[in-house]
Amino acid sequence: APGAAPAPELGPTATCGPRRLERGREERSPRCAGGSRLLPLQAARNGSGRVRACAGGAGRAPCPALTLPPCPPPQDIRNTVGNIPMEWYEDFPHIGYDLEGRKIYKPIRNKDELDKFLEKMENPDYWRTVQDKMTGADIKLTDEQVELVQRLQKGQFGDVHFDPYEPAVDFFSHEVMIHPVTNRPADKRSFIPSLIEKEKVSKLVHAIKMGWIKPRKPKEDTPTYYDLWAHEDPNSILGRHKMHVPAPKMKLPGHEESYNPPPEYLLSEEEKLAWEQQEPAERKLNFVPQQYRCLRAVPAYPRFIQERFERCLDLYLCPRQRKMRVNVDPEDLIPKLPKPRDLQPFPTTQALVYRGHTSLVRCLSISPSGQWLASGSDDCTVRFWEVCTARCMKTLPVGGVVKSIAWNPNPTVCLVAVCVEQSVLLVNPCLGDKLLYGATDQVLESYTPPEEERVQPVQWRTATVEEHSKGIRLAVQHSKALKQVTWHGKGDYFATVVSDNSSMQVLIHQTSKRWSQNPFRKSKGLVQCVLFHPIRPYFFVATQRYVRVYNLLKQELTKKLMANCKWVSSMAIHPGGDNIICGSYDSKLAWFDLDLSTRPYQLLRHHKKALRSVAFHKHYPLFASGSDDGTVIVCHGMVYNDLLQNPLLVPVKVLKGHALTLDLGVLDVLFHPTQPWVFSSGADGTVRLYT
Repeated sequence: APGAAPAPELGPTATCGPRRLERGREERSPRCAGGSRLLPLQAARNGSGRVRACAGGAGRAPCPALTLPPCPPPQDIRNTVGNIPMEWYEDFPHIGYDLEGRKIYKPIRNKDELDKFLEKMENPDYWRTVQDKMTGADIKLTDEQVELVQRLQKGQFGDVHFDPYEPAVDFFSHEVMIHPVTNRPADKRSFIPSLIEKEKVSKLVHAIKMGWIKPRKPKEDTPTYYDLWAHEDPNSILGRHKMHVPAPKMKLPGHEESYNPPPEYLLSEEEKLAWEQQEPAERKLNFVPQQYRCLRAVPAYPRFIQERFERCLDLYLCPRQRKMRVNVDPEDLIPKLPKPRDLQPFPTTQALVYRGHTSLVRCLSISPSGQWLASGSDDCTVRFWEVCTARCMKTLPVGGVVKSIAWNPNPTVCLVAVCVEQSVLLVNPCLGDKLLYGATDQVLESYTPPEEERVQPVQWRTATVEEHSKGIRLAVQHSKALKQVTWHGKGDYFATVVSDNSSMQVLIHQTSKRWSQNPFRKSKGLVQCVLFHPIRPYFFVATQRYVRVYNLLKQELTKKLMANCKWVSSMAIHPGGDNIICGSYDSKLAWFDLDLSTRPYQLLRHHKKALRSVAFHKHYPLFASGSDDGTVIVCHGMVYNDLLQNPLLVPVKVLKGHALTLDLGVLDVLFHPTQPWVFSSGADGTVRLYT
């Protein structure tokens, strides 16, 4: 227009007017203050970063220029390998190629679990970050992309503006047209009979004539029934007809129900009175027999309806079922055990009786060589016997009841420990080889006491001259009465059990150093007996119901065996060290397999009364138990080296001979160290040898 200011030059892409967007809708550019439209920034941006103004109207001032910072072109990393498995690039340092053919390299360091966890904790946008498998780069999703994902997860359409419920557009008119779409004349073949159809029909007619195609049978409306037992085996025991049990028939009437019974069936007045006083269930007859002149005089039976009702109750309330009897051979129920004669040798007959004690013999012990036997009795003596001749070699009066006796298992030491009241006497019986028992005295006399006296729970004292002449060498004084003494396999240590419920019940003593110690801090119950393991440094402590196994080196409890008995009386350990047996006062013998379980592998109930003692043989697979029923039962107990094979326990012999005295029978049993012989001591004051 004349007089208007000239408009600045615009770029080739800048236009004033409507522009097309990608979605296909028109969108006008926003107007500036002068009334002219502003251009898109990318189109109007020049090299200086300024946006040039658009052409204004006539007489209008140009719009002020907008200053924007320069932005670098975005880097478009696009992998052009196509739709292929990305596992093919696992062994290569790159993951594909970009638009210009350059390799797209993988990230230098793969993230491990720790890196992922740290990023998860520190990066607030971790939840919206995904990894592009095509480029290996982490991409942060925008709000629009997150919203798109959430819509797709909810099962909605991806496009926000799409309306799935908009009204349908009827593309075809619903009005039927008068004229056809095509007015082509019909073909000739549409009104001439078809030769192909004629051939097909002729084939079907021929098949019907030949009987290959049969007409369908008319459906029958009669209902069909199925026999559930049609396919049942008639010979099977479980057949339905075999399981039918007919109802028991009623007893036929006898003479007592006659209208004119014989006179012996009629009740007297006393019998009638007794019948009325009886309970209905105890009566032999549920009616009183009566006599009538003729059949016409018989009245109606008053209990007829009641009896019919009871009969109906019996028929439908009492279940009748055929019990299937299983035909089992009784021999199959008995375990297949070997015959005793195949398990020989074991003691079978009484060979010798050692007489001399005047009261019950409580305990036995035998020398390691098997030549000498020691017995302790309530007559306050210890007797030493020669095994082969039953000759008493020596009698040692000890001034008290002998509760326990133990011969040192070391064959180079001749020493016997005897429990008498509150002290343990270490006795040298001076039997056998003079060099042997002389060397034992020299070892005991060579002891030198330590410079500083140590506090001990017991008191060690040397025997007096009078005691020394009897054979006593040392005495270990305790504070309470003793009930058991047992040696360690090496012969230097021995353990004692005190009749007390405190923590001082079990004490371990060392003969060479004359030193005693208390291994337990607190009491775990009333200790019945203790044992040393024959090979390993284990210590067995039997209380009334449990057997605890302690490791002496680690000083800790290793196992706790549950005896399943009311009161454990005695205990013995297998020479292999993996099995122990426990006798109890409720006449049970429990065999424990230490490798198998803490519960008994087998409970043997062969005795009728309390078990007093149990013992293993050192070399033969034998163990024995002595009971208050006066018998010694010898059993074969084979332990196999194969850990998968269970021990074989077979009772082979019941040895009798001891007479019951004061309801006490056998008090102690003991095996010979080398021969399959067993010794037993009883309340009748005798010691017996079975060979």
